[in-house]
Amino acid sequence: MTRRATPRSLRTALVAAAALTLVAGCSSSSSHSEATGAGSATTSASKAGPAPSGLQSFYSQKLEWEKCDEGECAKLRVPIDYAKPSGATIEIAVNRQKATGTKKGSLVVNPGGPGASGVDYAAAADSIVSSGVRESFDVVGFDPRGVQRSAAITCVGDAELDDLLGADPSPDNAAEQKELLAADKSFADACKKNAGPLLGHVSTEEAAKDMDVLRAALGEDKLDYLGKSYGTFLGASYAEQFPKKVGRMVLDGVLPPDLTMAELNAGQAKGFETALDAYLASCTKESDCPLGSEPAAGKKKLQEFLAGLDDKTVRAEGDSRIDRLTEGWAVNGIAAGLYDEASWPGLTDALRGAMNGDGTLLLASGKQYAERNDDGTYNGNIMQVINAVTCLDRPAPTGGVATYEKETKALAKDAPTWGSQLAWAGAICADWPVKATGEAKSVKAAGSGPIVVVGTTRDPATPYEWSERLEKQLENGRLVSYDGDGHTAYGRGSECVDSAIDSYLLEGKNLPEKTTC
Repeated sequence: MTRRATPRSLRTALVAAAALTLVAGCSSSSSHSEATGAGSATTSASKAGPAPSGLQSFYSQKLEWEKCDEGECAKLRVPIDYAKPSGATIEIAVNRQKATGTKKGSLVVNPGGPGASGVDYAAAADSIVSSGVRESFDVVGFDPRGVQRSAAITCVGDAELDDLLGADPSPDNAAEQKELLAADKSFADACKKNAGPLLGHVSTEEAAKDMDVLRAALGEDKLDYLGKSYGTFLGASYAEQFPKKVGRMVLDGVLPPDLTMAELNAGQAKGFETALDAYLASCTKESDCPLGSEPAAGKKKLQEFLAGLDDKTVRAEGDSRIDRLTEGWAVNGIAAGLYDEASWPGLTDALRGAMNGDGTLLLASGKQYAERNDDGTYNGNIMQVINAVTCLDRPAPTGGVATYEKETKALAKDAPTWGSQLAWAGAICADWPVKATGEAKSVKAAGSGPIVVVGTTRDPATPYEWSERLEKQLENGRLVSYDGDGHTAYGRGSECVDSAIDSYLLEGKNLPEKTTC
């Protein structure tokens, strides 16, 4: 179960993937390090192959494992700027869940985001991989640079973040557009002021370089990896940079690196519309569905409800700071309910309450989506750092308001519910204080071993077509297709999917070019 959104509701990069339920139950302590001079890392001779030039001191590190709330924890030192390896460094937080049987290797995992905690994800190892994989692999997770325990990027305080997440995500007129763009610029300015030098060095490409340093520190010749949602972008970036170091790699719920910002937003708008249609088809068959008995009419009713929250919010209880359900929080709450079909009954209850004047349950769903607690604090910094990563990875759309209005109209047919919100998703990057260092580009990973790509046909956040797209680009890709609902497929109940992935991870079985489940 994975997901993610960003400030101003779903607008900035609904990529996503933190394990919505799994991670919520893990410890969220957040002791991050300050940047320091190079050379302080404990080192030892590595058995994992030669290091790139100038990076020997990083590649020869020995991880010093200590008991912690999450299992066994260690710190990995990496340069802030790989072009200046003798400059300032940061520490990456790493977590290990040791193999329950005879160890075959280390499986590095990432739940997505960008900005989700890999430390928390690995701590939930018993729930994210099969018992066979647990028996054979140390499951290793890390908080990517700028995330939670790894020199966390924080731009605004909790109250300011509340306002951003609760604000109107789909401006209907010039005044609302002006308000949205002003809020985006305010957030960008706060990041420039408060985030420090790491703000320009949290790209996916740099995080992938960190992952190779981690591979070496683990003493592994090749990287075995399970990435979900945005974690697939991270894995694909690694494979492109270090194809000969790719071991057994599974990319589930794909975010292709060659998507432009406009393609990303349009794809997710359509993906969430598809997921909403599947939910409506199910809900309207039930006698107590608050949206009625006919899917098309139910969708219109939901759209009218969201539009109405623009002018008249709904009361909500149980929170120390928020007592009203706004459109932004409602959209987050609905999105959370679409990530897994097991959440549909809860979404129905939340919508019923909100439409009857009590937004408590839908607000609670939105807060869970944002990793926000009832006391007004946030468990991590995903809702802030997601912007920093996204704005570095691909250039923002040009053309200002005219471009966003054009995209809104273009998405009106295929994504009438979600298009108006996702069309404005790139706006926050327009005034970003650091120029994008990445660009949309295809991934071939020439010379790698087989890379398994998994796609779910009605995935809301990473449409199935994206998995097909990446598999076609890869020189040695294998596609596992799951006909189902929800975000990602492995470990979510399909015996067919789980069997295929496990046989690949455990036995190195070379899957056919396409497996259909």
